[in-house]
Formats: sequence, structure tokens, C-alpha cells
Amino acid sequence: MDVRPSFAAAAYAATRPATAPSAAPDGSGAKQELSKFAGDFAETLHKGEETAKAAMTGGADPHALVQALAQTELAVETAVTVRDKVVEAYQEILRMPV
Repeated sequence: MDVRPSFAAAAYAATRPATAPSAAPDGSGAKQELSKFAGDFAETLHKGEETAKAAMTGGADPHALVQALAQTELAVETAVTVRDKVVEAYQEILRMPV
């Protein structure tokens, strides 16, 4: 087996693009993901509200109402968890010595 530093460097260079982050350097990838998350969250809440209204007027069965409420509850719990983690990270940054 021929082991030379140039082969190691070539192998590393070949694998480097696979491990490179795919987000744009200006951070627009994170913005797009955040806006997609917010849109999905709002859509889930809207569907839950529409199903609840339909159930009150007799247009939806109770099973659909329970399912919509469970999805809404999960979405809200996820959003609260993400918010808590962001606040915790921000507080941790504030505690760092300068």
C-alpha cells in the first residue's frame, strides 16, 4: 500500500465538499428555514381553528376535532421549546466574560 501525504490531501479534498455546510454565506438559508417553520406553524393553527369552528356548527366529526387539537398542541409545544432554547442560549451568551 502506497501511503503518501499527497494522497491523504487529495482524499481529504475529495471528502471536504460533502461535509461543508449547505447554507448560503449570508445566512439566507437560516432565514428561509425560520420563515418556513413560522408558516407551517401558522397554517397548523389556522387548520385547528377551522376544524373547531366546523365542529361547533356540526360540519366536522369529533374525531377530526380531537386530531386537529392534538396537532395544534404539538405545534405550540414545539414553538415554546424552541423559544426556551433560544432564550437560554441568549442568556448564556450574556453571561460570557468579555
